[in-house]
Order: sequence, then C-alpha cells, then structure tokens
Amino acid sequence: MSAAPEHASVATRVVLRPIGTPLPLGFLGLVVATVGFSALQLGWVAPEQGRNVAVGVLALTVPAQLLSAVYGFLARDPVAGTGMATLAGTWAAAGLVTATSPPGASSPGLGVLFLAAAAVMLVPAVAGMSKVVAAAVMGLTSLRFALTGAAEITGDSAWTTVAGGTGLVLAAAALYAALAFELEDTHHRTVLPTGRRGGGIDTMTGSAQDEVGPVIHEAGVRKQL
Repeated sequence: MSAAPEHASVATRVVLRPIGTPLPLGFLGLVVATVGFSALQLGWVAPEQGRNVAVGVLALTVPAQLLSAVYGFLARDPVAGTGMATLAGTWAAAGLVTATSPPGASSPGLGVLFLAAAAVMLVPAVAGMSKVVAAAVMGLTSLRFALTGAAEITGDSAWTTVAGGTGLVLAAAALYAALAFELEDTHHRTVLPTGRRGGGIDTMTGSAQDEVGPVIHEAGVRKQL
C-alpha cells in the first residue's frame, strides 16, 4: 500500500461557537459609571459620596466591561473588544483615584489619563462605523473623557458641570444602544434602529456563507496577526 504523497492537501476546519452579544453588558456598565460620576460632578450627591461611587464602579462597571471585552474578541469583533477593554481600564483608574483621594479633590494626573483615553476611544469609534449606534456611544465617551480630563486638570467648576451634563447624555445614548442590541440579539431581527451599514448591514439577514466566509482572513486563523 503506497504512502500518501507529500503534497497531498490537508483539510482545515474552523469551529465557531455561537455566543450572545456582549455589547449590552458593556454599555449598561457604562451607564452606571457615567451616571455615578455625573452625580458627583453636578453636585447631586455630596463629595463625601465619591468613595461609594468609586467602589460601585470598581465592583460593577469594570468587571462587566472586562467580560464584555473578552467576549467581544471571542465573537471576532475587535471594535467591541478594544472599546470595552479601554473603558474598563479608564473607569478602573478613575475609581481607584477617586476612592483614595480627599472628597471633591481634582487630580491633574488623572486628567491626563482621561485625555489620553479620549484619544484612544476614537480608534474603536472610527473603526466601528458599520454599527453607527455603537460607534456614536464610543464617540460620546471620547468627548466625555476629554471634558472630564479638562475638569480634572484645571479644577474649574464650569468644565466639571459641562462634563457632568455630557455624562448624562452619554448615559441616555448607552442605555438606548444596550436596549437596541439586546432586542436585536433576542429577537434575531432589528427591533430598534442600530444603524448597521456597510459590511454590517446584512448581519441579521445574510446567509451563513456571507457571515463566516471571511473568517480565514481573521486573527487567530491567518498565519500572522
């Protein structure tokens, strides 16, 4: 019995496991964090409550967004993974600084980190334009971080008020996005507009081949990142 020729082709299979979209979890965590810090910035709660807000963000928002980031990458969505990981790290830094600083104190060092995070959030915001609603939330987050950074660096109450107000607008947008993507995933169709376009426009209606055909060109399958 002859041996198989050396040039014989080898079949390769890529196994995909269905998972739920992690975007609603990450966006709901964002709602909690931005509302908590807006309440402090707008004076709705006393500065002494900053430590409690920080602990809540560290206990709820950061783990939720880290989990969302992991499943974003597992779902082959680098925009979701990158965006949520950046959010988790930024809120973790804000929570730790707030929890360990005197009540109501501003921190120029934290302000610099917020400005850097604002620039970083533009990457997933621009890259994720195939889902306009998600990209808009990330873009608003960038703006919220930039304004908060300015408030922390200057210690100016006007910047703080504007940042807090923007945080509430962000919360409303993130809450809508979470609901829209959650309904879409549970009903397997678009219920509330999510602004899918370009490569994402047929996500809920395309064939299996349309969805998994390009997988051979994705990280983890192609020979180089």
